[in-house]
Amino acid sequence: MAARARVTDEASEDDAGGARVAVRGRYAAVLAGIALFGLAVAGYLTWVKLTGGTVVCGPLGGCETVQTSEYSTILGIPVSAYGMGYTAVVLVLALGWWRTGDRRLLLGTYVLGLLGTLFVAYLVYLQVAVIGAVCVWCMAFDASVVVGFLAAIVTYRRTATA
Repeated sequence: MAARARVTDEASEDDAGGARVAVRGRYAAVLAGIALFGLAVAGYLTWVKLTGGTVVCGPLGGCETVQTSEYSTILGIPVSAYGMGYTAVVLVLALGWWRTGDRRLLLGTYVLGLLGTLFVAYLVYLQVAVIGAVCVWCMAFDASVVVGFLAAIVTYRRTATA
């Protein structure tokens, strides 16, 4: 009888482990999706900047003004290239957390999200108050950073026992 109970306990532990991975998978998919969106936007902006092209901004305008401003590079590297690096690291951390369950990786996503949110707040300030133009693509990337940070907060809190 004791052997039967032990097998049942092991099976329920396996079921719980599978459920934890499934929960992590859902949250990781959200974090990864947001990061992939940001990576695509930053990739487009970097490609345009490096090829000397013109950003397709639509009727709103402002993208080219921001993209050609003195604030569009840091140490000669397009700001959007830093954004690509940022989102690539967030993506790796989120997928690593999903695969391993190591909450330090999720915490890294949270910390990067906080730092990223502070930096994009500065970039929005530059667009509005200094450059005097707003780039819709840049704002889309900025939104992805903030939404990713908020998703990391929710994920960290809701998966504390998962």
